[in-house]
Amino acid sequence: MNTAGLVTLGETMAVLTPAVSGRPGPGNPLRVGIGGAESNVAVAVSRLGAPGTWIGRVGDDDLGRLVVRELRAEGVRVLAEVDPHAPTGLLLKELRGGRPRRVRYYRTGSAGSRLSPTDVDRARRAIADAGVLHLTGITAALGPQPRAALARATQVARDVGTRVSFDLNHRRTLWPDAAAAPVLRDLAASADVVFAGAEEAALILGRPAAGEATVDDGRELAAALLALGPGTAVVKLGALGAVAAHEGGVAYAPARAVTVVDPVGAGDAFAGGYLAELLRGMPPDVGLRTGNAMGAVVTATEGDWEGLPTRAELAEDLQGEEVMR
Repeated sequence: MNTAGLVTLGETMAVLTPAVSGRPGPGNPLRVGIGGAESNVAVAVSRLGAPGTWIGRVGDDDLGRLVVRELRAEGVRVLAEVDPHAPTGLLLKELRGGRPRRVRYYRTGSAGSRLSPTDVDRARRAIADAGVLHLTGITAALGPQPRAALARATQVARDVGTRVSFDLNHRRTLWPDAAAAPVLRDLAASADVVFAGAEEAALILGRPAAGEATVDDGRELAAALLALGPGTAVVKLGALGAVAAHEGGVAYAPARAVTVVDPVGAGDAFAGGYLAELLRGMPPDVGLRTGNAMGAVVTATEGDWEGLPTRAELAEDLQGEEVMR
């Protein structure tokens, strides 16, 4: 296996989840965990046996210490500045019918939203030593300073030959389509590997949303993304699987059947699975299969990343296997 791992940067928040469905309130306590698209990918890669590093900022508070402690416990190297002037961000999940229905962010003015090129400069060696630098559109949505951090990280990676991965991860609750589209398009064009859902791909390509996208739609969107400049473009199609367009052609892998418990984190699990295989030198079709499997397993459990499997667990038949005694 290639010993060069993955490095990523962005905001990781404390995650508050009601113990039972319904509105938070007396008699419905909140469970406290952590979550962030970028650190979720770092955990996924780590569980699959590759080194993972997360660059970020946390507040000088108990929640920031929780973020650092949990990520380190998962084997992720943490390069995080402790910001004495801003708190760690919060994410609140609202449950309906036992499943997450809405996610609310409380991250304006948070430590993570103050990510800057200076944070990247402190971690230049980590980017230089990595096999992949993974970025997302969520960081771009946090404001001009985090966007400048993405630009600096991309430039550092280019200077040293580290591959750049970019997941569009468009969040309309953070910024509108019109503001996001040109920024996400530029970031996708400057990456080596791009991940997008069908609707996200249509957005940056200036096309109307495809609705329920088919596999053929996925192939067409992936080819159009590839034309922007990346070496590989992956379009995720939910229950249909995923398509990857690359210089050698187009690969497709069907999704794994699963009973969904919590869909949040599926895209991060997919990206982590795909990138773990990329780090091993595996072709896109292998990355798609592992990504689909990771996404399926994590959606069958509660939490954004807690259900991420190890490579040994992926090798088992996790659906319907008899209890080992």
